[in-house]
Amino acid sequence: MDKPLINWNPNIAIIGLGYVGLPLAIAFGKQYVVKGYDTNTTRIESLLNGDDITLQSTAAEISAAKNLAFTTNIDDLIDSTVFIITVPTPVDVNKQPDLTPLLAATQTIAGILKKGDIVIYESTVYPGCTEEDCVPVLEKFSGLVFNKDFFCGYSPERINPGDKVNTLTKIKKITSGSNLEIAERVDVLYNTIIEAGTYKAPSIKVAEAAKSIENAQRDINISFVNELALIFDRMGIDTHEVLNAAATKWNFLPFKPGLVGGHCIGVDPYYLAYKAESLGYHPQVILSGRNVNDQMSSFVANKIIQLVIKNKPISEASVLVLGVTFKENCPDIRNSKVFDIIAALQKQGAQVEVFDPYANAAEVLEKHQIKLITVLKSYDAIVLTVAHDFYNALDYSKLKASTTSVIYDTKAFLDKKIVTARL
Repeated sequence: MDKPLINWNPNIAIIGLGYVGLPLAIAFGKQYVVKGYDTNTTRIESLLNGDDITLQSTAAEISAAKNLAFTTNIDDLIDSTVFIITVPTPVDVNKQPDLTPLLAATQTIAGILKKGDIVIYESTVYPGCTEEDCVPVLEKFSGLVFNKDFFCGYSPERINPGDKVNTLTKIKKITSGSNLEIAERVDVLYNTIIEAGTYKAPSIKVAEAAKSIENAQRDINISFVNELALIFDRMGIDTHEVLNAAATKWNFLPFKPGLVGGHCIGVDPYYLAYKAESLGYHPQVILSGRNVNDQMSSFVANKIIQLVIKNKPISEASVLVLGVTFKENCPDIRNSKVFDIIAALQKQGAQVEVFDPYANAAEVLEKHQIKLITVLKSYDAIVLTVAHDFYNALDYSKLKASTTSVIYDTKAFLDKKIVTARL
């Protein structure tokens, strides 16, 4: 690299403007020339009008990024010198990593890559993916040589959708690069926007591995308390009362049972497991935790059915489901386990209505064929599946069709005095 670090003034392109890419583009756009690129024309049109359907950023925040421009035209990125890829990395129906969006974005960037450019990945992957899967694509479609003509970095995203306290700049950022100088450049670059500071990992693989274990650790801890919930349910013991008692010990970890969905915790452990199995090791703890968490939707649905049929057949019952997003106070429905509960109840003939003021109604209808309601009635069962703050204002006594109506709380969110049972 021929530019002294102190005078480096990168022209940045952010590839993918979802929950991760948009806040990043806004933060960098306050200091650098930034192009925010996405193939979704509707998304770009909304952002040009200051509207972020993910609710991560406000119109004022978008307009404050004076140097940020949005585009669907890849040619607009030709002058960029740093490309940051933030596209989703899901799993397929067989729980195998689906690198299609990542490799497609990589190939797109390769077509305009120039000598001296840096490609930084933020998408969650397994250790080795950047250098073993993405770099060959960059070389093939650019005709350039890795670590001679172009360079790479990896800085895993730590976005927490719906969290207005722990935002992008307030969370410490891991950085890394494909050689010592690039690692320093990437670290310095992120340090200009991350108030919490950065941690420069010794290699790209270490940075990739750190991200994969962050979510795998949470998944395993949640699976432990979910298994406790399955056990204590058979004993007639309230799991949350047990956890409250155990939490009086100073080093007890305060995890709670629940549905594990979303784009990270319910997905990332499969990436680490895939890599381990490709090397001949079967990760028992990681996959066991995934197995427990994946069965919780079925447990919840069966529990609701058991409670309802004490008073009437489930095929004659009306059920209100409160929330379909994967977590509270955000519109993200990716990998939400609530849809599995709805499907299980409908399969038994229950008349299910769904109310979620945060979820995008058009997206829910398109992807799950469920029409969100806007007017609440009274029901034989009310199931709180997501702890949106909005639900605090509901009058649950009016939502009950009768004194025998069931209120099931999967989040221990409601006053215990009004619920029939909770997870």
